[in-house]
Amino acid sequence: MDTVDHRLELARLADAPVISAMSSRLIEAGLTPSWPPERVARHIRGEESIVLTAKRSAGLLGFAIMQFGDSTAHLNLLAVDSYSQRRGLGRALLSWLEESAVVAGTFLIQLELRASNSIARAFYQARGYRETGRVAGYYQRLEDAIQMERDLSVPGSPARRGPG
Repeated sequence: MDTVDHRLELARLADAPVISAMSSRLIEAGLTPSWPPERVARHIRGEESIVLTAKRSAGLLGFAIMQFGDSTAHLNLLAVDSYSQRRGLGRALLSWLEESAVVAGTFLIQLELRASNSIARAFYQARGYRETGRVAGYYQRLEDAIQMERDLSVPGSPARRGPG
């Protein structure tokens, strides 16, 4: 597995249209897009959200949007461009967000993913997430969602061990 040279940085408002387009193409394919640039921009500006990007000189390779609550964080979106997948970018984005959650004192991360997305399900399971439920018709009444979560307070959790 080759790694991709990249830098992780917080999104800028100028990134919102690119993130929206990537969400439409990589996450919401076959659905009416629900993450227009304005919604992404609200999360970029929001005090309780982090919009993280993976970039290199050629542009945006991936992104993740996570919203923080008092006791849980919700991973809204995570995507890596198809040309850069399986090279550690998804893991890098998720690890950065997990470490941020631990620093914020938020140890439970929850997410939903499309039931048909077996690659994403395997990715999250490999990172210690477990399935907690299924929501029928969650995606515009066209597809079910699998709910997953990870408790970062569990001893030995990669987010608790530090970088490396």
